[in-house]
Amino acid sequence: MQCPIDGEELVMTDRAGVEIDYCPKCRGVWLDRGELDKIIERSAPQGGSGRGPAPEPRGDYKRKKRGGFLEDLFDF
Repeated sequence: MQCPIDGEELVMTDRAGVEIDYCPKCRGVWLDRGELDKIIERSAPQGGSGRGPAPEPRGDYKRKKRGGFLEDLFDF
């Protein structure tokens, strides 16, 4: 399969038991139907409420690190 951005051949890899397609050139990631849901399920802490941490108050203007949990999964 070709990358829709730059035409490079996509590479398939396994992350957390989910096969994903990514472009080694532009580092774009493409997921098939249901794969994002599987990744989110497997990254959620066990025994939790299924909800993430409470949002920070709006008065705090510190910049947050970009990426979040997906950055940890896709470290090509």
